[in-house]
Amino acid sequence: MSKPVMSVDPMNLDEVTEDQSVLEDGDVAIIEPGPEVTEAGPTKPRADDYEAMKSLVFTDDPNLEVEEECIFHWDIVNWKKMDRKSHSPVFRCGDSPWKILFFPYGNNCECASLYLEQGYADKPPEDWYKCVQFGLVLWNPNDPTHFVHHQAHHRFTAEEGDWGFTRFIELRELLLTNDKRPRPLIENDCSRVTAYVRIIKDPTGVLWHNFINYDSKKTTGYVGLKNQGATCYLNSLLQSLYFTNSFRKAVFKIPTQNENLSNSALTLQRLFYQLQTHSDAVSTLELTKSFGWDTQDIFAQQDIQELNRVLMENLENKMKGTDVDKFLNDMFVGKAKTYIRCTNVDYTSERVEDYWDIQLNVRGMKNLDDSFKDYVRVEMMDGENKYSAEGYGLQDAEKGIIFKSFPDVLHLHLKRFEYDFATYSLQKVNDHFEFPEVFDASPYLSEDAEGRDANWEYVLTGVLVHSGDINAGHYYAFLRPEKDGAFLKFDDDRVTKATKHDAIEDNFGGDYEYGKLQNGQRNTVKRSMNAYMLIYVRKTKIDEILVPITEEDIPPHVPQKFEEERLIREQERKEREERHLYLNVKMVTNNHFGHYQGFDLTNWDEKDTLAAEEAKPVTFRFKKAAKIRELIQAIAEMPEVNVDPRLVRLWVMVNRQNKTIRPDQPLLDHEKTVEEMQIKNSSKSNDFRVWVEIQNIDPAKLDDPSVTPEKEHSSDPRMCIFLKHFDPTAQTLLGVTHVYVRKKDRVHDLLLPQISKMMNWPESPKQAEIQLFEEIKPSMIDQIKPKQTFESAEIQDGDIICFQKTPTVQEAQALRERGLPTTAIEFYSYMTDLIKVKLLPKVSGAGRELTLILNKKMTYDDVSERVAKQLDVPPTHLQFRQAHNQSSAPKAPLKRAQHGNLAAMLSVHNYYGPLPPAPNMLYYEILEISLAELETKRMFKFTWLPDGISKEEACETLVPKTGTMSDLIPYLVKRYNLDTEQEQRIRFFTAHGGKFQKELGRDYTVLQQDYNYVYAELVPEDELHFDPETSKLIEAFHFHKEPSKTHSTAVPFKFVVKKDEVFADTKLRLQTRTGIKGKPFEKIQFAIVRRKSYSQPEYLNDEDILYNMVDPADDYLGLDHFDKNTRSNGYGRSTGEIRIK
Repeated sequence: MSKPVMSVDPMNLDEVTEDQSVLEDGDVAIIEPGPEVTEAGPTKPRADDYEAMKSLVFTDDPNLEVEEECIFHWDIVNWKKMDRKSHSPVFRCGDSPWKILFFPYGNNCECASLYLEQGYADKPPEDWYKCVQFGLVLWNPNDPTHFVHHQAHHRFTAEEGDWGFTRFIELRELLLTNDKRPRPLIENDCSRVTAYVRIIKDPTGVLWHNFINYDSKKTTGYVGLKNQGATCYLNSLLQSLYFTNSFRKAVFKIPTQNENLSNSALTLQRLFYQLQTHSDAVSTLELTKSFGWDTQDIFAQQDIQELNRVLMENLENKMKGTDVDKFLNDMFVGKAKTYIRCTNVDYTSERVEDYWDIQLNVRGMKNLDDSFKDYVRVEMMDGENKYSAEGYGLQDAEKGIIFKSFPDVLHLHLKRFEYDFATYSLQKVNDHFEFPEVFDASPYLSEDAEGRDANWEYVLTGVLVHSGDINAGHYYAFLRPEKDGAFLKFDDDRVTKATKHDAIEDNFGGDYEYGKLQNGQRNTVKRSMNAYMLIYVRKTKIDEILVPITEEDIPPHVPQKFEEERLIREQERKEREERHLYLNVKMVTNNHFGHYQGFDLTNWDEKDTLAAEEAKPVTFRFKKAAKIRELIQAIAEMPEVNVDPRLVRLWVMVNRQNKTIRPDQPLLDHEKTVEEMQIKNSSKSNDFRVWVEIQNIDPAKLDDPSVTPEKEHSSDPRMCIFLKHFDPTAQTLLGVTHVYVRKKDRVHDLLLPQISKMMNWPESPKQAEIQLFEEIKPSMIDQIKPKQTFESAEIQDGDIICFQKTPTVQEAQALRERGLPTTAIEFYSYMTDLIKVKLLPKVSGAGRELTLILNKKMTYDDVSERVAKQLDVPPTHLQFRQAHNQSSAPKAPLKRAQHGNLAAMLSVHNYYGPLPPAPNMLYYEILEISLAELETKRMFKFTWLPDGISKEEACETLVPKTGTMSDLIPYLVKRYNLDTEQEQRIRFFTAHGGKFQKELGRDYTVLQQDYNYVYAELVPEDELHFDPETSKLIEAFHFHKEPSKTHSTAVPFKFVVKKDEVFADTKLRLQTRTGIKGKPFEKIQFAIVRRKSYSQPEYLNDEDILYNMVDPADDYLGLDHFDKNTRSNGYGRSTGEIRIK
């Protein structure tokens, strides 16, 4: 028996000496066996001191709000007589019933098991759940100083209605006594269980959620984006742009109705449409494919700020000339003024520039206002750092930046990643940094800013968060879709409700406390999750920015295309489900036979590229359970047949041992099913292949019993054979018809008159004028002797006889001179070597794509003649290349001497293992000179630098084998339209190991060039006016972290260092010299690198004067930054540049 009690006598308890570790096992929390029993001490609670016990079992969390709590006692009596599975009486906490589930002898273990369980008699209401903190205490009411307790929290649902502790206490511990515990937990077969239950409010609806069967759309009204690998950063940015409603509306206005899925504007429209209408998470695969991203890009985590800039630039180009031209500039772009103002003379240097976002320091800053104050802080240029003012010399000056305007949507990027000069690497900055829900930007506007007195308050609508460190991390976003709405958390494919605290305070970063109090203090650790990008919308513009999006805003072609795709998928699904009910029927008629040039009646291979379209079999699906008469009816109604069904007779096609496919016998039992006949006449093919015979009978006489079928049953039945005609003059071999013959008939006597009649030849031909051949198999064509019967010639149903007129001596001679077959036997042999070849121009757009049927035995020159005739170019100026097996890219040119015929030109040799079959494809190039002249030249490859070192263009041109670098100049002048002055400035140099090697004079011979990189560039203006009295010329190279880790493919360069120039100004010239702009340039750390081995880089500050610090003979200028050609190999941050095509 057992009964509930609500109070006991108070007693003193000792301190709990050891916390219990909680594991998870299925639906319950498991407590590891150990010293379970807690003994009270002078300052520790007793089991009957319920308020003190609450403090023991509950850990207060300031982020959790208590809704209800209660204490319930259950007196256990007659322990030994309890059922294996027992329940306490039901008690209530809040608006829900609860009970204790007890296994006194263990739940499949040697421990007593205790759980808290929902107490509904039947089942909880629909969608019922409660978030509960609870603790269970087992104690002896006669001695409250001894007890065992465990605590847990759980989200109770209808599916997970109980939770607790399978190994609450070992059974042997229940009756154990010792010096410290004179009385056991079970005494007189009785004990007591106290349940402490605390129901926690769940404002977001996902507290302690396991997210099994979680529906984002149902819960929040929105859907997430699927993560392809490491695209969480992309997902966060896309969601933030999607909820910038006016941006979404502008994207929908980009004309894309005539574009395909390679257009990123169209795929972005489709993505936004799916986010707006779909019920499940949306894939970004279409979008990233349109970006031109591959697997490497998908698994390389990039920087959100850089991605945003690249995406905006791409969309800005696509919006040009449309109704939304300049829209992005109006919404996202502000203006900032950089100035240097002399304090003692009247001189000011100013530059106003556009910005898409603002990067703010985090380290050393308390909040957003501190960062803005730091951003616009005035820097003094004095002492050794004086400013060189034009016309005034070195002057004390103030240097700073001030904002001329802020955009309607303000993107703030917090510098959570900084370069650490101690470790020479990027590090994550997890410092505490506060940002407000409403931000006033007016203090940071210049006094002469337009609208200076207007309201410049901004409302926080988005917080993009980075969790992790520099090597591995994850992005997610807190966004406010509606003006006065709540924040939602967008974490890839999952969208959940969030509190304002979750979105703002929880992402300040800094330290957070965890665990229980130890000596009055809690343990602290740096938060690895913190805000990385903030999105503010100007308060006065928020209604325009968050304008509602309706169906009318969506371009009609977008949902229309999705509906078409849905119908196609539905049809494909239906076909898959019904596929087992159907089989493929392939049929051929005499019409197909008459257009077919090849072996057999037709080529049943769907991949055949030589057969004319009119010769290919008709393929259709037909029900397996249908009768043969139904199949005949369906075929008779087809446009290819269109006759009375009674005239149609089907012959089943079979694979013969000689590897031919011929009609075998007619299908006379029309009540059999199609599947039965397919199985009965099964062959290696899964298709049901038939020849459709149209019987030569007057339809009016079909019911006349006196009409004898063409294939009757007798001692000498008729056979059905097929006739082909070889025309030596036209060089064709085509089917003619089928005829019925008897075995005893002589072949020539019967066929020659019929053939003459069909072909309108003289009626009584001589046997010598017409030759007959039997097509036995592709490699065996036998001539039929004049006096042979069909039986002696072993002719049977389905055999093919080929006939031709014997050419005259003069005709035969003319054919041989042209290298053409004169007999059917020769032509059959010729056909075995026919192949369809695709010919593509080596450079896309530099010629037409050709598809020619050629013979494998054709020589290189023969192929050139055929191709040249199609292109109307001299055959001597054509050069061919093979296609790569896997990529189909053009390979090295084919040499005419080594590739004597077409078979050799198409063959692929591999010394390292088997390759897939080579495609029948060649690339052609129309040369400016003949192949003979080409042999006297060599191809020279080099790289042209049109804009500093930021852009590289591969060049290759033919030069004489004894030529010099000057022979490259005409090519550059013509290709890049260089004028005379620019032609004189062309210079060539080589690089090795990422460093400048030597400059090549114009008389340098091309044969001397080794395997180093060769570059060509225009000598910069600084070098043209180089003054050795006031300047130095230093070599520069790229490295990452350590000077020994050079960028092997980056372009080194020479740079002019000017006297008295501070490095802040030097960097401006470096930006011009390199052509690197924006964030890639900002990421570069500049350093002096000594030429001696193992030297450490000496990093430069803006106030340094480089001229005074370097000796070009001993030093390099080093550019320390990530190698743009290096990719991440996991889920960490990528070092590659972001590209969107």
